Amino acid sequence: MRVLVTGHHGYIGSVVTPLLAEAGHDVVGLDAFYFRGCDFGEAEEWPNAIAGDLRDVRPASLVGFDAVVHLGALSNDPLGDVDPAWTYAINRDGAVDLARAAKDAGVARFVFACSCSMYGAVDGDALVDESHPLRPLTPYAESKVSAEEVILDLADSGFVPISMRNATAYGVSPRLRLDIVLNNLVAWAHTTGEIRLLSDGMSWRPLVHIRDIAKVTAALLGADPATVSGEAFNVGTTEQNYRIRDLAESVRRRLPHCRVAYAEGALPDPRSYRVDFAKLADRLPDCRLDWTAARGTDELATAYEREGLALADLEGGDRYIRLNHLKRLLQADELGADLHWAAAETPTSA
Repeated sequence: MRVLVTGHHGYIGSVVTPLLAEAGHDVVGLDAFYFRGCDFGEAEEWPNAIAGDLRDVRPASLVGFDAVVHLGALSNDPLGDVDPAWTYAINRDGAVDLARAAKDAGVARFVFACSCSMYGAVDGDALVDESHPLRPLTPYAESKVSAEEVILDLADSGFVPISMRNATAYGVSPRLRLDIVLNNLVAWAHTTGEIRLLSDGMSWRPLVHIRDIAKVTAALLGADPATVSGEAFNVGTTEQNYRIRDLAESVRRRLPHCRVAYAEGALPDPRSYRVDFAKLADRLPDCRLDWTAARGTDELATAYEREGLALADLEGGDRYIRLNHLKRLLQADELGADLHWAAAETPTSA
């Protein structure tokens, strides 16, 4: 299968892309390369890649692909809060236009990376499945809700769109992020001896390792269309619903010299939800997810120690924190106000 992976150079894409190639697919990457040079450890460039903005893709560019795995997006709530227009333009409008272009080009399958954050705040501790009302609390989550609705509605006999509602990702990647919860907690512990919580730690959050996201992506590319077309899947495992304070304790067990520290006046995080992942297990019974937060904590701590992660990477650093890096590019006038490159790279053909 010839597969285009958007955002192949990102945190998740850097892991998904080689795994799909190992599974036998002919994989082409497409990326704006905002984070070129933001490598963690030894990181190789994917050899078969297109430098370009996903918002500029037209049907002619997609002819000959069997599937699109759409990972490209502005990645989190802080970015959405700076200028919501960026998030809606890329995560909503860009995703919808890309899916329509793929369908027009005869691409058979479209796997859309979405997010469990679309559930927002859920009262109590009940598990929510894919039928639960969506209550997005941020522009990031709203953009994903809006895009998913349109993309899944494109399903027909010749086009198989699928939405992956990923739990909060964690794990080591060649394009590391420190602005996601478990990666961040371990980083603070490693660099300061404190496991810093900005909330009261009582909110629930589902987690999933990026290698498990990659495994599910590969499984969905090969799944029977009758079981997945037009469907959304929560991606993760029910056992990996954690309270934030329990994650902090998991980090402390791996790094016992550290202490858990709560920010002064720490309040509840309004985003709190426990997620039911039974549908994924039912539809893809052979796709078993392997990781836990404890195992991921050990992987992260070991990698931080090996690579010498420093406090400067957390406090004001821009290599591993997406918002800081984009702000630097904007201040240097390398990016325009709409996040297109000021001196646009000419996309190369695949």
